[in-house]
Amino acid sequence: MASLTSKHKFHTPNSVCTRTHQVGALALVVATFFVTRIFDQSFNSCNYPYREVKRSFVDNGGSISWPDRGYGFDLFLKIYVYDEREIDGLKELMRGRNGKITPESCLKGQWGTQVKIHRLLLQSKFRTLEKEKADLFFVPSYVKCVRMMGGLNDKEINQTYVKVLSQMPYFRRSGGRDHVFVFPSGAGAHLFRSWATFLNRSIILTPEGDRTDKRDTSAFNTWKDIIIPGNIDDGMTKHGATLVQPLPLSKRKYLANYLGRAQGKVGRLQLIELAKKFPDKLESPELKLSGPDKLGRTEYFQHLRNAKFCLAPRGESSWTLRFYESFFVECVPVILSDQVELPFQNVIDYTEISIKWPSTRIGQLLEYLESIPDEDIVEMIARGKLVRCLWVYASETEPCSATLGILWELQRKVRKFHQSAETFWLHNRSIVNRNLEEFHSWKPPMPLP
Repeated sequence: MASLTSKHKFHTPNSVCTRTHQVGALALVVATFFVTRIFDQSFNSCNYPYREVKRSFVDNGGSISWPDRGYGFDLFLKIYVYDEREIDGLKELMRGRNGKITPESCLKGQWGTQVKIHRLLLQSKFRTLEKEKADLFFVPSYVKCVRMMGGLNDKEINQTYVKVLSQMPYFRRSGGRDHVFVFPSGAGAHLFRSWATFLNRSIILTPEGDRTDKRDTSAFNTWKDIIIPGNIDDGMTKHGATLVQPLPLSKRKYLANYLGRAQGKVGRLQLIELAKKFPDKLESPELKLSGPDKLGRTEYFQHLRNAKFCLAPRGESSWTLRFYESFFVECVPVILSDQVELPFQNVIDYTEISIKWPSTRIGQLLEYLESIPDEDIVEMIARGKLVRCLWVYASETEPCSATLGILWELQRKVRKFHQSAETFWLHNRSIVNRNLEEFHSWKPPMPLP
């Protein structure tokens, strides 16, 4: 039997690789690459026709990019927003038992994010009106504002939430995994006393990451929940002339300031005592909530801008609005809250724009701050200006906003497969309950876990 080499004998003169062959081969590789890319893009656009928002955007001279890993290259969410008229009880969570509380009255204060996020999602290009196509479901509620204004008491809030949830087949289907709630104050989800029973799998948007100081458990879970920025006065976040303009560093009277009430908290009391000891370095006036000595919003920011460092100690809870406000008067925030959680941590390097100091070493703080050169302070302020747009609750059409940040974080929380202890499925992929009733036949009110 002839060998392979003898049967397929190579003829050297005919197999010489000329420059023409090399150029042709290279052109074939390049053409194949571009055809593959075009096909891939066409395929993706067919599968995700609403992929429009890129993960990189620029504002104020800086670039902010969400990492591809875990988030995807583009935003391609579909969010269903419940209407207050479609579920009995939802209107009460937004307007109180008598329906007299208006959304406009709830825009100010820390509960304002409940209204702002709701309104922004209603206008979002990622909103869908078809439940069966939704990745996530947003449940609007202004319950913190309603409670503060006497619209519902704690017992009524609890009962009304349970009543609302029992009318949501999609909440039942997933056990709440694909439902989003906003709890914007220091109390977090504890405003709904039975949150641990009913919302322990739901996505909670909150500025609050820790409440274990007063309760046995925290309502924040890093796996499923999202930290959002606090609600800063709109007069400081708008484009153009803001309520108060920052002062040049050389014209600031104080090294640091703390503008807040003591509330009996050890760290805050220490700062007030330190201000009495070093009144030329640390400003810490006793703030009044009412009366002739109460600081108006303009006066408040005029005080806040008059220091190089703005101190943000914990109060009733671990977070503080002063952290976010400091970026708009251009002072360096100093976090004095050991358990604090901060928003968008996969995007922002907080070591570049802030200082976190041990709350047990407040007595040594001023000495440390005095040692920091002005050029380092200027650099930190400049870097902070590049990311502060992420604290602003503006339209997703803006180049940078808290809204975009929240949408990116929500996309990371999307689970393609939903199940609960009360959800079952059959060989034909139909979803059924314990009585083997198909999903489209589920009738409210439904028993909840």
